[in-house]
Amino acid sequence: MLQTGSSVSTRESIHSAAAQLFRSRGYSRTTVRQIAAEAGTDPALVIRHFKSKELLFLETMHLTLDDEPLLDVPLERLGERLAELLLDLGGSARGVFLALVHGSNEPHIHDRLRDTHEHLFVEPLRRRLSGPDAGIRARMAAAVAGGLLYALWVAGDQGLLRMDRAELVSRYGTLLQDVLTPRTS
Repeated sequence: MLQTGSSVSTRESIHSAAAQLFRSRGYSRTTVRQIAAEAGTDPALVIRHFKSKELLFLETMHLTLDDEPLLDVPLERLGERLAELLLDLGGSARGVFLALVHGSNEPHIHDRLRDTHEHLFVEPLRRRLSGPDAGIRARMAAAVAGGLLYALWVAGDQGLLRMDRAELVSRYGTLLQDVLTPRTS
C-alpha cells in the first residue's frame, strides 16, 4: 500500500527505509525501487525528494562516534580507551561503516568516507595530542583504528573475532598507544 501522508512524512519514511536498507544491504545492492517499497511509496517520489540514490545515501549514511570518553582519559591510557571504544561500536555504526566502505568506488561516497575518517578519527585525536608531530600521530592512530574496524567488520578476521576481548583491548591499546605517544629524541 502506498503512503498517502504529507510530503514530510513521506520524506521521513523514505529516509528511514533507505538508512535501514543501505546499512543492511550496502549501496550497490540497494535499489530505489526497494527503498520505495520499504517506505510504502512510489520510486518517483524517492527521486523527487532526494534527487538520486547517491544523494539519498549521502544524506542517510553518517557515522558518529562519541569522542567524549577520549577527552577525560590521561594520554598514557588513550590507546586502551580508544581500543575499548572501537570494540564497543556495533549495530548502526557497523552498518554505516560497511556501507561507506563498500560504496567507496563512487566518488561522492569516497569523499564522505575520507571526510568521516578526518572528522571522526583524525581531528578528535589531533586535538587531544601535543607536539610538532601531533597531526601525523593522530593520522597514524586513525589508520590503526580503521584497520581494526576493517579487520573485524569487512574481512571478518576470525582470529581477532575469537580473541578474548580484554586481551584484544590490551594488545590493540598498546599498539595505538605506541602511535599516540610522542617520541623522545
